[in-house]
Amino acid sequence: MDKKINEIVSKLQLKPHPEGGFYKETYRSLQKIPQKVLGAAFTGDRNCCTGIYFLLTSQNFSAFHRIKQDEIWHYYSGSSLYVHVISTDGVYNRYSVGMNLEEEELPQLVVPAGSWFASSVKNGNDYSLVGCTVSPGFDFDDFELADRKELINEFPDHKEVIAQFTRS
Repeated sequence: MDKKINEIVSKLQLKPHPEGGFYKETYRSLQKIPQKVLGAAFTGDRNCCTGIYFLLTSQNFSAFHRIKQDEIWHYYSGSSLYVHVISTDGVYNRYSVGMNLEEEELPQLVVPAGSWFASSVKNGNDYSLVGCTVSPGFDFDDFELADRKELINEFPDHKEVIAQFTRS
């Protein structure tokens, strides 16, 4: 399995992602949305749209984080991927992104702006290769990695999943 993962990382020129896994930006629109149109929540202009490859292995996870934009997940290959979402009103759902339609998996999933979310590979000793599209385009100024204690204080009913998918 490591050979396959290393091959994907090499061929797609992926690099480590701060939330876990590997990624490469594949698209950033040339058109921009002015900050005055986006509103005070944004610190500057944003590209209309961005896209990345995202590779996660069963040896790691993508830690809970949130962004100010909607994010669309697209399944490509490997194991199905669990996406753990805590909505802005505190409702937790675990979605499965993959192609097992008879098991109610989704080849695409939209995570609404402002939701806390994490992801993990469904099968042991495997990987998930997905893509993520963000609009307005992603900027690290819009990215917030969860603090375990603060997130548990905000959503105590979801303590177990938060503890499992945070790093501190």
